[in-house]
Amino acid sequence: MKKVYFLQTCDTCRRILKEVNLDGFEKQEIKANPVTVTQLEEMHKLSNSYEALFNKRAKLYKAMDLKNQEISETDYRQYILDEYTFLKRPVFIVEDEIFIGNSKKVIEKLKERIG
Repeated sequence: MKKVYFLQTCDTCRRILKEVNLDGFEKQEIKANPVTVTQLEEMHKLSNSYEALFNKRAKLYKAMDLKNQEISETDYRQYILDEYTFLKRPVFIVEDEIFIGNSKKVIEKLKERIG
């Protein structure tokens, strides 16, 4: 399976989607088509962490003052399900590997993996 979760209004996501070979990828725009519980569970199975999937740069993270709170894995999961901006993006799934976020290192590994 090849899938990418992204946000159309995110310039960084758009730039990365242009850089990467998306042949055979199923694309899911998370604002129009939010992540389901099943999809999030699938991402968690590959990453072993809801925190790794959580976007700490989201405006809401600051607005809700979450950095000054104790947040459990269960909380991270619920925040991601409640609000699409809390999913760190883009998220690429290639077979049994997951690539989360937009750091150069992550995108380089992704490019190596998909050729």
